[in-house]
Amino acid sequence: MGFNCGIVGLPNVGKSTLFNALTETAAAEAANYPFCTIEPNTGRVAVPDPRLDALAALAGSKNIIPTQLEFVDIAGLVRGASKGEGLGNQFLGNIREVDAIAHVLRCFDDSEVTHVDGDVDPVRDAQTVETELMLADIDSLERRMAALVKKSRGGDADSKADLALMEKLFAHLSDGKPARSTAGLSAAETARLPQLQLLTAKPVLYVCNVAEGDAATGNAYCETVAEMAAQDNAAYVIVSAAIEAEISQLDAADKGEFLAELGLDEVGLARLIRAGYGLLNLLTFFTVGPKEARAWTVANGATAPQAAGVIHTDFQRGFIRAETISFADYIACKGESGAKDAGKFRVEGSDYKVVDGDVFHFRFNV
Repeated sequence: MGFNCGIVGLPNVGKSTLFNALTETAAAEAANYPFCTIEPNTGRVAVPDPRLDALAALAGSKNIIPTQLEFVDIAGLVRGASKGEGLGNQFLGNIREVDAIAHVLRCFDDSEVTHVDGDVDPVRDAQTVETELMLADIDSLERRMAALVKKSRGGDADSKADLALMEKLFAHLSDGKPARSTAGLSAAETARLPQLQLLTAKPVLYVCNVAEGDAATGNAYCETVAEMAAQDNAAYVIVSAAIEAEISQLDAADKGEFLAELGLDEVGLARLIRAGYGLLNLLTFFTVGPKEARAWTVANGATAPQAAGVIHTDFQRGFIRAETISFADYIACKGESGAKDAGKFRVEGSDYKVVDGDVFHFRFNV
């Protein structure tokens, strides 16, 4: 499982409280002062998926193993981080290593919790972090372009192509636009973009951290974040870190009653996890049998052999075929036997692209 989502934001926005609730641990110290998270804390969480339980029930599986997503709690950022202010260098280094960004924004008023800028403004806070990331990207591109100039003058085709791409990105960033919003790139340039490891090229999910009373409906702060997310082609979710912290300490029997009292259908973290999963453009496929029902993760566009390789590299190396039933057909036909009888059992080859919800049995030979 190589997919991770970095939890970022200004100090005192609720990042560590959210992370603790998310992983149901106290790995990250939540305190009312900047830089309480000195090292990035990492936790893996199960991705909620009721389909897995339904499959397990039909197959009589003894064990149920959900797919997982990794969250990384990263030290708080302040203005000047791109120049090394605060824990800037560490922040930027840690965020460079994650696949996507969950940007926690403070959307609650509380005079007892200090704010680095003195008042609450989630859009301003988002822009502060985004500006630092853009400045870091600009600095990175400047240094890399300088190194490429000599190579490109010498006739190196790859260097010329890279320099042209970086010049486009540099101009885009200099206009105050993140790299992920770049339009007009060729197919080759788009494919090359992830290899440049630009911070602002990473997909972003805005997490509105609200007070307990706003958990069900959000508030005016959330509305401004929703507008910003729409303009940025990003996603957003509403979560109360304080509520999630309380829920994480309750047993299963009490959680439902607590949520009902608050007018909530599910914990906010379930929405956050699913949103993070979607943000990374991931798909879920299943393997089902009497021993276990298990969910697996692949990137959208993965082929059947690549999916097989997630289970074991030998499965991909010796891939022969994938025996496949869609989730809907598996349920409608009440299991594998029924799907076969109904003609819903398919045999797919190496060029087959995984569809979310596929139930696979891989045939291989090594």
